[in-house]
Amino acid sequence: MTKTPASSSDGDKSSNNSGIVSITLLFAAIALSCVALYHSANPFQLLPVSTSFLSSSTPPSPAAVNDSASSTSPPLSPRAVNDTPLTPPPPLPAVNGSGFSSPPPPLTVNDSASRNEEDKLEMVLKKAAMADRTVILTTLNEAWANNNSVIDLFLESFRIGINTSRLLKHLVIVALDGKAYARCLELHPYCYVLTTQGVDFSGGEAYFMTPDYLKMMWRRIDFLRTVLEKGFNFIFTDADIMWFRDPFPRFYPDAEFQIACDHFWGTDSYDINNSPNGGFNYVRSSNRTIEFYKFWYASREKYPGNHDQDVLNMIKGDPYVSQIGLQLRFLNTAYFGGFCEPSKDLNVVCTMHANCCIGLGNKIHDLRALLEDWTKFKLLPENEKLSGSLTWSHPQDCW
Repeated sequence: MTKTPASSSDGDKSSNNSGIVSITLLFAAIALSCVALYHSANPFQLLPVSTSFLSSSTPPSPAAVNDSASSTSPPLSPRAVNDTPLTPPPPLPAVNGSGFSSPPPPLTVNDSASRNEEDKLEMVLKKAAMADRTVILTTLNEAWANNNSVIDLFLESFRIGINTSRLLKHLVIVALDGKAYARCLELHPYCYVLTTQGVDFSGGEAYFMTPDYLKMMWRRIDFLRTVLEKGFNFIFTDADIMWFRDPFPRFYPDAEFQIACDHFWGTDSYDINNSPNGGFNYVRSSNRTIEFYKFWYASREKYPGNHDQDVLNMIKGDPYVSQIGLQLRFLNTAYFGGFCEPSKDLNVVCTMHANCCIGLGNKIHDLRALLEDWTKFKLLPENEKLSGSLTWSHPQDCW
């Protein structure tokens, strides 16, 4: 059988199909080459962009970027490094011992600063302490630290008192602001600056019962608790108290907490009807006194808007004080007097307080009068001293 030759139309179709395939393969090869070239110039562009990275305010660490880049893409060409803006890969999760996927808040920085302050406090207390770890403490703000202000009169009273100048080496002045601290460094070897976050005690006098005054009083109570927790006993004294005699012989030897009074009723040092004044107290460190200061400080929330002395009057008879085993003792104004109730006999007086007196200028005027009276008394012959013929000039500006 004779085969029939293929027609010319069939040949044309075969040639056309081969041409189409060849053209398609050519375009595919060109496209792949372009993709390869593009990828080498932009190695990260084909990676998915992390929305978590874009929304994060914390940039990845250099190690995270380098590790990710080395594991997912080839080295960058010089042109890519210099000319092409890169989109970084998502950051690698941080790993730490606490199990956080990112670093915890920087509490360690604050804790470190707090420890530094605690160390500074411990150091100054140790330097000033007596053999039995007793220190004398006073607080100072800018207004009372100015030249010829309260702090100058306070220190002068130690110098001219009887057996008091030797006590200055046990005094720590606690400055409540930077200017008070700078002045303290000019006057005295033992200074400590006590700051309160968000509160500035500088800028003038903290007037009685203003918000700044209340913050200052309560900051003091919390600070004294810290001193007790460090195992130190203290005499706390306001700087507007003049020291004329060594007070230790007049303290009750068995009392852990004893405090001066605005008014002392009768002779009973245990009588809670006595009116305590927080400006002068002698406290020995113990679990009972530490707990009492915590209770005292916490009670400010129960009696808001009151200063520490008013709150003490409210809690002094609270059953909790007896429950913790603490007995409060009240110091007789015959020895620890003030403008509210002056010590009448200059032969026995230990301290005099410018209490019941509002206004810095008034305090300074009448405290100077006290020092003048004391100087006159010391110059008297012994027989005239014992006669009691000289007493205090009546406060003038404080009434």
